[in-house]
Amino acid sequence: MLDRPWTEAPLCALDLEGTGAQDKGNEVILEVAVIPIVDGSPDMQAAYESLVNPGRPVPRRPWISPGLTDEALREAPSPAQVGPELEARVNGRYMVGHNVIVDWKLVHLRHPHVQPAGLIDTLRLTRHLQIPAPRGLGALLDRFELREQVDKSAPSGRPHRALWDTVAAAVLLARLLEDDPNVHTLAELLATASVPGVPASEDPTLF
Repeated sequence: MLDRPWTEAPLCALDLEGTGAQDKGNEVILEVAVIPIVDGSPDMQAAYESLVNPGRPVPRRPWISPGLTDEALREAPSPAQVGPELEARVNGRYMVGHNVIVDWKLVHLRHPHVQPAGLIDTLRLTRHLQIPAPRGLGALLDRFELREQVDKSAPSGRPHRALWDTVAAAVLLARLLEDDPNVHTLAELLATASVPGVPASEDPTLF
């Protein structure tokens, strides 16, 4: 499988919104999206997005995305309902995201049965390509003029919400690989953009 073109590999992009790392072990997921990447593009027909009712009040903090309020989340699926959906869409696939380790830590904390084949980080890829800072997702979309493409793919989304940011990570991956003539296969992609040693649920140094 590692020798196949990266566009034929089992990839999915994932992004979530949570209450923030400041909550440490009490952090909860408020919204999540997963999209398969097929032939190098996000497959919007198979996209999954959901609000998540954390079962407790959501604190009002500036880093929590607009719209993720107690009222909005009250009728949302519970973590127990969302978990099987994530497992079905992520398990056995390589999970793509921008600074993906942040999302992975929270997914693994709340849904330990979600088991991707590995993690592919578009932020690591920008460092490999020596793209100058700033390397935040929004800045990179602007640098490569990708915002319009993301908006068209996720017309109901907006920046800093799970669906929009998931599409953005998938689109960014393909655009970055246009600038890397040495990445054609999944093995070559993993060599440049994977997070070493992850997933490794037994490794306590990750948390």
